[in-house]
Amino acid sequence: MPERFTGGFVQTNAYLVRSADNTPIIIDAPAGTAAWLESKGIVPAALLLTHQHYDHVEDAAALAAMGARVFAWKPHSPGLTLQDLMRSVGFPVKIEPFPVDVVLEGREVLEIGGSDIGLAHVPGHSSDSVTFHFPEMAELYAGDTLFEGSIGRTDLPGGNHELLLEGIRRKLFPLPPETRVFPGHGPASSIGAERATNPFVRG
Repeated sequence: MPERFTGGFVQTNAYLVRSADNTPIIIDAPAGTAAWLESKGIVPAALLLTHQHYDHVEDAAALAAMGARVFAWKPHSPGLTLQDLMRSVGFPVKIEPFPVDVVLEGREVLEIGGSDIGLAHVPGHSSDSVTFHFPEMAELYAGDTLFEGSIGRTDLPGGNHELLLEGIRRKLFPLPPETRVFPGHGPASSIGAERATNPFVRG
């Protein structure tokens, strides 16, 4: 099971995952993630971004400065962070620019620390949304694509409701039912539970 940190003003989840050879991998970087890792004495080797919305990348630059290689579906883009949109409605969002060391677009598998990680591009919440599947641990890190009993919002720039539903059904629901789903917000679930009961994607 991963260790979870929840931070930022919209309570976004970051996860600490250990690869097969114990390499520390961080998934998403809400505000406070760097301080959380420092308090644990952990130097992250890799930061995997499920997408670049502001609440998932507020500490991305700080983790990069700690030595983490940053992996994302697309190169870093201020437009993907929604920083200007959030500022226009009164949220004091300021994202420090960060490097994307490895662009994942077009890839289906990533290897880190002896673990093969399955990649699935599931746009609809954002154009760059990607999920990370650790098959040997039966864990899926879903970002804001799939939640317990819900799905990601699709009314933001780059959103597309039908595209998100199609991606969940075609790319996530075929995973084994026991696969644990760790979302960007809220509690964990499982593929089996969401396939059977999620009201947005049943049928």
